[in-house]
Amino acid sequence: MSENIPPQAKAGILAEALPYIKRFHGKTIVIKYGGNAMTDENLKQCFARDVVLLKLVGMNVVVVHGGGPQIEHLLKRVGKKGEFVQGMRVTDAETMEVVEMVLGGQVNKEVVNLINQAGGKAVGLTGKDGSFIRAKKLLMPHKDNPEDMIDIGQVGDIVAIDPSLISLLDTGAFIPVIAPIGVGSEGETYNINADVVAGKIAEVLKAEKLVLLTNTPGVLDEQGKLLTGITPKQIDDMVAAGTLSGGMLPKIGSALDAARSGVKGVHIIDGRVEHALLLEILTDEGVGTLIKSK
Repeated sequence: MSENIPPQAKAGILAEALPYIKRFHGKTIVIKYGGNAMTDENLKQCFARDVVLLKLVGMNVVVVHGGGPQIEHLLKRVGKKGEFVQGMRVTDAETMEVVEMVLGGQVNKEVVNLINQAGGKAVGLTGKDGSFIRAKKLLMPHKDNPEDMIDIGQVGDIVAIDPSLISLLDTGAFIPVIAPIGVGSEGETYNINADVVAGKIAEVLKAEKLVLLTNTPGVLDEQGKLLTGITPKQIDDMVAAGTLSGGMLPKIGSALDAARSGVKGVHIIDGRVEHALLLEILTDEGVGTLIKSK
């Protein structure tokens, strides 16, 4: 496609990106990588090149990845069926082994390799490395009776995040690629929702932006229309009305927490769009929903 763009137009596009490069130089951008962007070969290449470009122009890029489809695939192969409660995966001991194998091994190394092949210097981590994501068992309140707590297995609630390891990698020109696995006080392993991990890391690092890649255009209203800007009050109303449910709940929850905790821009964007990251960060063209902090 770029071959059809005249050289002068290409130069104009680069010049248009300059104010954004200046504004975000030295700032931290946390990206949750998931959905189609992780499985479609062309989108994978676009994502990797976007990440490398953002790093090369001076931004501190941190990638947190999911891996739901890959976990489902391996669970099916071992004869287990995935189960969810309010968008969170029920994780018994056997499922946890599969989750750790897929997230900490297969998917993490694939993402690291993808970025390195595009010219970056990515380093893969799980929350067990340096015990930088400390977690405890998450108990889910029952939807109809919030006093009743549901035990969904080895699913973690973040207790604390130590940012020093990520900061060290950032200053060394590396790109941290993080699998959402936490460690308990007794060394037990916890599966943590990737959107929640990305949100908490953005808060702790005082990130300029948190960008969540999804398989939807962004947050949609009851009529299916994209909401380009949305407030916490509107989100609360949509959750109460049931407009937002399932896998979108942890995503929206972590986005809201990050916005309320000082992350300046929280974006839920369409990862099915080529170069969605560059469109969102380096141009005026939005490709999703901006969560306003107030």
